[in-house]
Order: sequence, then structure tokens, then C-alpha cells
Amino acid sequence: MNDFDARAADWDKNPIRIERANAVALTIHQQVKLSKKMTALEYGCGTALLSFALQPYLGPITLADSSTGMLAVVREKIAASGVQNMTPMRLDLSADPVPAERYQLIYTLMTLHHIPQADRVLQSFYAMLEPSGHLCIADLDKEDGSFHSRDFTGHHGFDRDELRRKLLDLGFVNIHISTCYEIAKNEREYPLFLAVAVKK
Repeated sequence: MNDFDARAADWDKNPIRIERANAVALTIHQQVKLSKKMTALEYGCGTALLSFALQPYLGPITLADSSTGMLAVVREKIAASGVQNMTPMRLDLSADPVPAERYQLIYTLMTLHHIPQADRVLQSFYAMLEPSGHLCIADLDKEDGSFHSRDFTGHHGFDRDELRRKLLDLGFVNIHISTCYEIAKNEREYPLFLAVAVKK
């Protein structure tokens, strides 16, 4: 059992996580023309707070995560809500091959900075998008390492200009990066950006 498996049952009890997901969902809705015909993937879905906020405006949504604990909670939430357009899937793009499915929208919230092989995951996102599909990444701005504990092995956020260059190098166009939320933690405010990009 990893740390996220252990935390899954109580994840939604933190109102800040719900507020954050709703804020990101609103920003995505403002910047991407959503449609009930649009196929979508949330990567690193956790308990799917973001997808439940976007669900009324999208078609089939695949909820992907590497945590079996989180996916168990997702299945319970889907069953309890009666939602028909959500399907959980265990997936770890830092190790697994790229699935055959293709999507018109891929989005992720506070996931990428946990993944040492973030560049590989970005490449997978590009491969999994249909032409003209949208990628939406909501994550931490580059910070001094104080957001996580000292034994954290991921990224201390991302520099916006560097992320923009990586997305351009992969072939993305129409890249827009803006602040979508601020997390209050350790008596500080940590900005979250939303990067929206289009596959050629």
C-alpha cells in the first residue's frame, strides 16, 4: 500500500481539495470549449473530484490512477452517484506502455510534480491525444521545496517558461498558462497554474 492508498478513504474530507478542484474545473471550462461528445481522460484522478465537477459537460471520461486505493473510492462514488459516463482504469504512464485509446481532452491536477519521469508522461499525453485535442495541466509553480516534506522525491513545482518550451518541443501549440488557484500551506500561499495546450 502506498501513501495515496492509505489516504484515499479520507481524501474528500478536506474542503480545500474540493474548493481547489472546483476552481480548476471552472478555469478549464472558461478556456476549453467542452462538449458532451468530447472523450476525456483524467490522469492521476485520485478520488476524481475534478472529473465530478466537469462530468456534466463531457462525454465518456476515463479516470486513470496508479493508486488502487484511490480507484476503489472512485468506484464507490460512481456507484453512489449513478453517473454513467465515468470509467476507472489503473494506469502508470511512468512505467506502463501508452494505451491504444485516444482522447479529445486530457487533464491532470496536482499529479505531474509527484512523477520523477514527468517528461515521459508529457510525451504519453501527446501520443494519447487526438489531433486538435486539448491538454490541461494544473500544478504547482516552481517553489523552494517547502511545500512537501524533506524526503519528497518529485519536482518542486514547475517553471512556466520551461514547461512551455517542453510542450512546444513535443508539438503542442496555442499554449496558455495562467494562475488558477492558490494553496495556503505552511503560512504561505503556493500558486497553481493551469497550462492549456493543443495538439497539432
